[in-house]
Amino acid sequence: MSREQAEIEATIVGLTHDGHGIAALDGERVFVPGALPGERALLSLERRRRRRGQANLIEVITPAAERVEPPCEYFGRCGGCAVQHLSYEAQVRFKESVVRDALERIARLEAPEWLVPLTGDQWHYRRRARLGVRYVDGKERVLVGFKERASRYVTDMSACRVLVKPMDSLPGQLSLTVAQTSLKRQLPQAEVAVGDDARAVVLRVLGEPTANDLTLFADLGRDLGVDIYLQTGGPGTVRPLEPETASKLSYRLEDFDVELEFAPTDFIQVNAAVNAAMVGQVVDQLAITANDRVLDLYCGLGNFSLPLARRAAEVVGVEGEGGLVARAAHNARHNDISNAQFITADLHQDDWPFLRKRWDLVVLDPPRAGAQAAVKLMRKMGPRRVVYVSCHPATLARDALELTANQGYRLVAAGIADMFPHTYHVEALAVFDRGD
Repeated sequence: MSREQAEIEATIVGLTHDGHGIAALDGERVFVPGALPGERALLSLERRRRRRGQANLIEVITPAAERVEPPCEYFGRCGGCAVQHLSYEAQVRFKESVVRDALERIARLEAPEWLVPLTGDQWHYRRRARLGVRYVDGKERVLVGFKERASRYVTDMSACRVLVKPMDSLPGQLSLTVAQTSLKRQLPQAEVAVGDDARAVVLRVLGEPTANDLTLFADLGRDLGVDIYLQTGGPGTVRPLEPETASKLSYRLEDFDVELEFAPTDFIQVNAAVNAAMVGQVVDQLAITANDRVLDLYCGLGNFSLPLARRAAEVVGVEGEGGLVARAAHNARHNDISNAQFITADLHQDDWPFLRKRWDLVVLDPPRAGAQAAVKLMRKMGPRRVVYVSCHPATLARDALELTANQGYRLVAAGIADMFPHTYHVEALAVFDRGD
């Protein structure tokens, strides 16, 4: 098939939810990574790719007012960030528009109130990350980084501006260390986890480390001030390299006098400052009274449940992963909280007793797939208010349609929390009241 390319000048008329520019060519939408709305740009169209509606950006002829120079040398290759070329203020507006569009297009809803966007530092915010590690024969060295954009390859990077310090230098230092080990072809992944006072790196190893390998990993840990963990199989095989000195990972939610401990591979929100603000916003929006019973679905290790328990009479947190439930129960004891209990349950099913009880308030914080089973029983649960936190605007809008069309609720407010600056990912929040 011919790889002949056609060059064409076009105006960018919009931005997709994943941050690609949109050009209208002969009545067809063409997606252009790196282009911004309002720009006049020179594009190349590969004939074999035209059916997929893709174009390459050759040159920006007339730049948008919101365009900025990306400070990261890996931008454009690394798949970790998609919109560094868009000013931060415009990024926030763009993410709010993605949520607004999903609600209007899928659920046919307009939020009467838009909450003030929750934002934090643009750089060095990321306390959780999973990095690829790969030895490349052609380069005769180990690459460490996020996957390349639209590729399975690992980006060749020495540092990352979005990782919290000192983990920002991990890619380069880990690359040099792994290259000296016997595992350079058998170490595909490194997972970063950072708490308030401790840091961890989990190395996925597919072979048996030698004594020299262990020494090299220990030296890396001391150089970075982190605890090194090795993972030989599933999550249950994660072990600290030096158990006698490994520190507990934890973070505090100061407004609620809560400290949450977590394991290196546990899910936590990646952005500490924005997470703390989001927890506060959820609690405020619920308008809890001292007699309220609150159901927290997809509760994780208690990120919302334990702050809620400081205000409510009773909180029940439900989570599908048993390890997180155990950690949530531990965190309740750790914080001397006795009015919160935690249940392990697959929330894709709708036959759980707690979904058929009456509740005063409900919090939903599901994964990307949404909370379809739970929202279909919301009328039976009868909470006066539901706060839904979502990492996927489309499934939020789908569930919002069910709540408003079939379950007797109305959308009263929506907003965003920018957990991932410079990426297209957006955390959304929607508030629903029972329509009496």
